[in-house]
This record gives sequence, C-alpha cells and structure tokens, in this order.
Amino acid sequence: MAFRLGSLAQILLLWVLQSLPNKGQGILFRENGECDFSQGDWVIDASYPHYDASTQCPFIGQGFDCLRNGRPDKEYLKYRWKPSGCGLPRFNGEEFLERYRGKKILFVGDSISNNMWQSLTCMLHVAVPKSDYTLSSSKQLSTFYFQEYGASIMFLKNGFLVDVVRDEQYGKILKLDSISTGDQWKGVDVLIFNSFHWWTHTGNSQAWDFFQVGDNLIKDMDHMEAYKIALTTWANWVDSNTDPSVTQVLYQGISASYADGNGCLGQTEPDPGSTYTGSRGEEIVKSVMSNMKTPVYLLDISTLTQQRKDGHPSIYTGRGTSFVDCSHWCLAGVPDSWNEILYAALIGF
Repeated sequence: MAFRLGSLAQILLLWVLQSLPNKGQGILFRENGECDFSQGDWVIDASYPHYDASTQCPFIGQGFDCLRNGRPDKEYLKYRWKPSGCGLPRFNGEEFLERYRGKKILFVGDSISNNMWQSLTCMLHVAVPKSDYTLSSSKQLSTFYFQEYGASIMFLKNGFLVDVVRDEQYGKILKLDSISTGDQWKGVDVLIFNSFHWWTHTGNSQAWDFFQVGDNLIKDMDHMEAYKIALTTWANWVDSNTDPSVTQVLYQGISASYADGNGCLGQTEPDPGSTYTGSRGEEIVKSVMSNMKTPVYLLDISTLTQQRKDGHPSIYTGRGTSFVDCSHWCLAGVPDSWNEILYAALIGF
C-alpha cells in the first residue's frame, strides 16, 4: 500500500469530510434520569471495603493488591462515594449475576479498564463465594466465568480502540480511522469501553511512530486531536454495529493520574478541597458522544478520582520502592465505586 506523508491540515480536512456527526440520542449524562452520580463526596463507611483482595480474591493482579505489597495504612479502604442529592444503591453481586445470567459483559480498553474489571470480578466472587468460577487468559482476552450463572465477565486489552499496525518502513502506525477488530465486540450484552491514557504518552513512551488517516501518514500531531478522530471512529462503529435493544453500551470516563509519579506519594486520605474544572480529554469524550445516535452511558469518574490521590498504589506495587504508580488504583479501593455506579446504571437502564 502506498502512503502519502500529508500535512496535519490535510489529514484533519479529510477526517472532517469523512466523519460529519450524525446527531441522535447521544450520551446519557444523568443517571436514572434524575441523579448525577459524578458529583459528590467521599464519606467514611464502617462497612467498607467490599472485600479483602489478598484472602478472598487471590486472582487480583499483584500491582493492585496494595496491602499484600506492604501498604501500612488502611484508612483509604473505608471511603464510600456519596453522590450529591441522591443515594447510590449498595452493590448486590448476587442480584447482578441473576440479572445477567447467561450473558456476556466485556470491558474493552487499557489497564485502567483492567483495574475496573478485576474489581468487578472480585466484588461478584465475594457475593457468591460458593459458586464455582473459571478464569482464563490469553494475550489480549481474559474471561472470568461463573458456571452457576453462565455469566462471563471479560476484559479485552485494546488501549486505543482503533487499529495499530506494523509497517516495515514506517514502524508502528496508529490508524485513527480504522477498526478492524470490532468483530470481537459483537454478540456481547454489555460493552464498557475506555481509552485515554495511552494517548497522553510522548517520546519513547508512546506506542506508535506515525498516525494515519486514509492513505495519509503524519509523524506527529496534537495528541488530543488524534484522540478526537479515533473516538469519532469508535462512535461511528457503535452507531453502525450495535442494537440498543440488545446491547447496553457504556464508556468508562477518564480517571485521574499523575504521570510524574509524585502526586500520590505519601497520600493517606482524600482531598475533598481539590478543585477540578475538567480536562480537554473529557470535553472530547462528551462532545463526540453527544453526536451519537446510540444512547451510551458515560461512567463519569473524573471528579471522584481527582479527590483520591490516596487511592493509587504509589510505591506499593510489589516492584520495589523506586517504582511509583500514580495511575492505577489499589484493590480494594476506588474502582469498587466505579462498579457501584455501573451497577446503578445497569439496573436503571
């Protein structure tokens, strides 16, 4: 295939012509038609956490089990997210599994999706501890299967949602207008997508050498513009390939992270006084989703994660104290609240 090394302006013009928005029902911002679960406060709840990862969920990844990795403080486990002006229903894992008996739930995204998937599998397992399960993993797909319920909770690693291909001449090419792996998303009852953090990487940490739109290659462009093009490609795929009466589609919002590794070090309690005005990434997510004809539920977790610098693994990842993780989250911990919102969203659909 012949490539053209195009300018940023040419590529953006081509993309605009190819993907004019199809306005429709779009994003569901407000949960259950009344309560906005994205705004609220963290409050102490003596009944938390939902589980002990080390003793009840041995399948939790080492990097997420902060207590097993030596974290000495435990107060971070006792916080519950309380939305402003409404109540968030208590997670009921048995009811969840009954509702999705014989169904498939698929998380598609990066390691933050994995974080949420592992949280959900643990919350469900402790709800029905005597129910047999199997856990199978390949390079990309992991499946947690509850035999009694015939329910599959799956995670598919795909950090960009769009295609990344290798080319002998140009290296890794991030194809902003192409999704060739969408067949893996079909035939699923609940789809929970996520993509953001990989788009913020620069230099040696980025996972591509060139962007591509159509036949045009560009060495570099504004990463958020690239993200917007890719997310529009994803939105068009959802609109063309999902039936809302059959498949529930959700988008896991952008969780807070501190790439410099210093924002979470030594933090032991929430920061309710933090002011957060949103980010460009969130604006892009909401803008793209508002133009979709398929109703997609936004799990807007940005504000609640901004207040929880204490919830990251920090140096308690099992990789030594020289490695600081301020992107992922301890389990038990903050992702459990994401799944409480997920539960409320699903039972309210």
